[in-house]
Amino acid sequence: MRRADREVRSFEEIIDILRNCTEVRVAYQDAQGLTIVPVNFAFVYNNDDSSHNLRLLMHSATQGRKIEAIHTSGNALPVAFEMDCDSLIYTGRTPCATSTAYRSIIGTGVASLLDDEHEKIDALKLLMKQRTDMHNVELLPRQVSKVAVWQIISTEFTAKAHPLPSGIPRS
Repeated sequence: MRRADREVRSFEEIIDILRNCTEVRVAYQDAQGLTIVPVNFAFVYNNDDSSHNLRLLMHSATQGRKIEAIHTSGNALPVAFEMDCDSLIYTGRTPCATSTAYRSIIGTGVASLLDDEHEKIDALKLLMKQRTDMHNVELLPRQVSKVAVWQIISTEFTAKAHPLPSGIPRS
């Protein structure tokens, strides 16, 4: 059953979820089968009427299973992704009232590698700014050439929240 009452539509609330989630889990299928990988990310999310305006940016080694899958797909690998934060299991007055408070984003998109050096530098700077609070990072071309920088352009996503009920302490 889809819980529409938990859907988050506010731009500010979605940004807050994106800021507070520390990793995104990316699922895809390749020649070896289905897999999922957790990675740190930066994001660009624009305030317009489209659900196609979320861009996730990641970095990784230049070789490996996910990089090979992106190459094999012609630099357009279909993926699913999930991120969550503020997760807390709480008990209610009865066992059936036990639940989990959370905020999350789940979606689908297309993963591709960034090849342009300037795009890679911009993405890595954004990653450092959003995840480490380092605002003026200088990156040299030789440093950037040693990492793969990839992105997911979301084709669809849903943000949801199930807040902790009032009166239940966060432990």
